[in-house]
Amino acid sequence: MAQIDRSLIAALPSFVGMGPEALDDVLAQARPLRALKGAAVFNQGQNADEFFLLLHGRLRVTRITPQGEQMVVRFVGPGDMFGVAMAIKSETYPGTATAVVDSLALVWPNSAWTGLISRHPALALNTMGTLGARLQDSQTRILEMSTQQAEKRVAHAVLRLVNQAGRKTDEGILIDFPISRQDIAEMTGTTLHTVSRIFSAWEEMGLVKGGRRRILVRDPHGLFMLAEKAE
Repeated sequence: MAQIDRSLIAALPSFVGMGPEALDDVLAQARPLRALKGAAVFNQGQNADEFFLLLHGRLRVTRITPQGEQMVVRFVGPGDMFGVAMAIKSETYPGTATAVVDSLALVWPNSAWTGLISRHPALALNTMGTLGARLQDSQTRILEMSTQQAEKRVAHAVLRLVNQAGRKTDEGILIDFPISRQDIAEMTGTTLHTVSRIFSAWEEMGLVKGGRRRILVRDPHGLFMLAEKAE
């Protein structure tokens, strides 16, 4: 197999502080993986034999709760490392990662992890920083779901998506991948009916413009003020 070009990863957060030789060493054990829209890269409970880095596209990570309800844990964007179950001492994947659009990732066997982080401490530090940020985000979402009304939870979720995947247009900021109101409901611990009611009210206020699997934020500042207002 031909060596993967290091320019694909050189500027990504996971590889900050690593030189050309280190990047080539990391890539020597990687292989490309294409995931068509709707395909699962891995499933919850599956043996975690590999870890991944998304180069292009977008993935939705979901988890089935003990009560049988599905929740959206997060969305994986280009440059994100994911499926790093061994870093949290898990033998199985804690969620399911599904391609929202046609996507391209790099894949490493878990057997490569120990050697890579021992030879390249920067990789370990960068990964720890990423996992720490995800833990903080999870704690923030838990706090929101336990203390905030549904409208504020939904507003915070949409603003996070704007920060992660917002693209400026003449009409406002478009969340640049397909996302449904059901996704928003599963992100915020509410129902599709509630999210639809909230979005309808926001459209009348000029805050957002909806569509089929499309969210355009027309007034980001107004949405921020709504999210942060005292209850």
